[in-house]
Amino acid sequence: MAKKIAKVVKLQLPAGGAKPGSALASAGINMPKFCQEFNDKTRDRAGDIVPVIITAYEDKSFSFVLKTTPTAVLLLKE
Repeated sequence: MAKKIAKVVKLQLPAGGAKPGSALASAGINMPKFCQEFNDKTRDRAGDIVPVIITAYEDKSFSFVLKTTPTAVLLLKE
């Protein structure tokens, strides 16, 4: 049986630099665990802004999908 989705949150966070805060609190997830996983997966993209879609489930577990850095951010970087 599939888990029931409680909330889906779209955020843009700095690669390797996610910190617990109000944006993550609204998702209702385990913030330290998410920050650790996100930072580990994005460490190689340091300096970029990484869009992420977080799916929070009713049992307080979560999954997330990383997207590519927005073009506007890449242009400003150059």
